Amino acid sequence: MIAEALRAFKHRLRTRRALAEIAGRHIAAPAAHGLGAELIVSLTSYAGRFPTLVPTLHSLLRQDMRADRTILWLTEADRALLPPGIAALTAEGLEIRTTPDLRSYKKIVPALLAFPQAFIATADDDVPYPAHWLSDMVRVAQSHPGCTVAHRAHRLGWTGDGTLTPYESWEKNIDGTAEGPEIFATGVGGVLYPPGILHPDTTRDDLFMRLCPNADDIWLYWMTRRAGHVACHVGPKVRVIEWPRSQGGSLRLTNLGAAGQNGNDRAIAALTAHYGPPPR
Repeated sequence: MIAEALRAFKHRLRTRRALAEIAGRHIAAPAAHGLGAELIVSLTSYAGRFPTLVPTLHSLLRQDMRADRTILWLTEADRALLPPGIAALTAEGLEIRTTPDLRSYKKIVPALLAFPQAFIATADDDVPYPAHWLSDMVRVAQSHPGCTVAHRAHRLGWTGDGTLTPYESWEKNIDGTAEGPEIFATGVGGVLYPPGILHPDTTRDDLFMRLCPNADDIWLYWMTRRAGHVACHVGPKVRVIEWPRSQGGSLRLTNLGAAGQNGNDRAIAALTAHYGPPPR
């Protein structure tokens, strides 16, 4: 009871600090990215997350590096429920576009289809992002061409026959810079995808909605490796601060569980059966 209360207190404190930092963030002249192609920040949300969405959007719109576009992808049904406070952020540069309901894939697949030659930075809708979030990923992308770039990553493992070990056995939320086929980017920290980094199958909803409808991180890892590329971890371990009352529909409830029984392991098994194991 005491430990749980202490965790709750610390979470409330971190949340207040994050909200205050975002509210006080004023960047007069964001840096140009200099990538030679469009840089797009892309995320999705749904009506259940609208009450906590504004501070996340503020944190993405108030970066120390300027994206060419920041796009919020919504289904038609959710767009009809959009509160005025979120719609008003179009004055700060937010674009709001509609897309078919592709679940969590809405944050990347519509952007890949609409902007195939762009650098696409995906973000989640239930956490804040620091002012240097985008510039850190761009810096690493410039020094590590041919890599996806992640702020938060796991280190996966292989069995003796070359298949992946169960998800729960992986080294989670690694610390330090790292690059290679064993680095697994997690979307919650934000991931930057350079153009051409993903296999052409990435946008095939007939495949990902059948093989891993609730495990977009695993699908995107497979698509990165099938295209012959790897992920690069930016460096420091990331502390994720989820907004209070934002986790009712979290995919974590589906994807995590006992080894061999959770959604991530089911997705790994389905992708292995369809494509074979990812190359080491």
